[in-house]
Amino acid sequence: MTKSGILRACVAGWPVAHSRSPLIHGYWLTTLGIDGVYERVAVPPGEFPAFAKTIGVDGLIGANVTVPHKEAAFAACDWRTPSADKLGAVNTLWREAGKLCGDNTDVAGFLANLDEAAPGWQARVAVVIGAGGAARAILQALLSRGVARTLVVNRTRARAQMLAALFGERVEARDWRDLPEALSGADLLVNASALGMAGEPPLAIDLAPLPTHALVADIVYVPLRTPLLQDAQARGLRCVEGLGMLLHQAAPAFARWFGVLPPVTPELRRLVETDIAQTSGHPR
Repeated sequence: MTKSGILRACVAGWPVAHSRSPLIHGYWLTTLGIDGVYERVAVPPGEFPAFAKTIGVDGLIGANVTVPHKEAAFAACDWRTPSADKLGAVNTLWREAGKLCGDNTDVAGFLANLDEAAPGWQARVAVVIGAGGAARAILQALLSRGVARTLVVNRTRARAQMLAALFGERVEARDWRDLPEALSGADLLVNASALGMAGEPPLAIDLAPLPTHALVADIVYVPLRTPLLQDAQARGLRCVEGLGMLLHQAAPAFARWFGVLPPVTPELRRLVETDIAQTSGHPR
């Protein structure tokens, strides 16, 4: 795919044609003057183990992993970081001493985005909406920052209860009907669901119970400003958009492969924002 000797990294998924990872990593390769390429690789379901064996061969130094392969990537690894082990999912792969290694950078990406957009943020009580893989990463992030109590609210309570059991007594499951009460004592609200994403129903909730000091974050970045964030802004609440998480979770993977921790700059943000505005709104 490239001339011999050039380091290659890629994003593997199914589908993968709309991934913005090549735009992000390509920007860093160019601005940092690194002789490398970053590609898209379409990997059909069931073929991920065969793809994983190609990492470390012919200059392919690593891969990002997106849907639906994060659990398959986890299973393929010989070694995983503690973060990836806790989450049961891998989104970054590389080979070291012959072993396939895996990490999950979503925790770091979420926290870096929050720190950048809301410097000095603190939360004693948080509410997380959703109970999928993204919610797992966010719960781990909040626990690592000392959030004393996190309430997981999901339309299917059983899934929220699974997360509460996984993370322990500082995480509690709540019924959807109990959301107003949960919000009334929250310092931080995070939408970790797909609601509000382009092509999905909006996250239609009443933010009136939230205290005026509360911070509202959304992991959705297409559209850039979701209906949830628009409602929060209208109430005068601090808001954190989801695009920053996408950018910041990419940086540790780039550093792992190319040896340089790249900066998340306003120029990069504008580049991705322009791409989102000009494309069909596909979220990946």
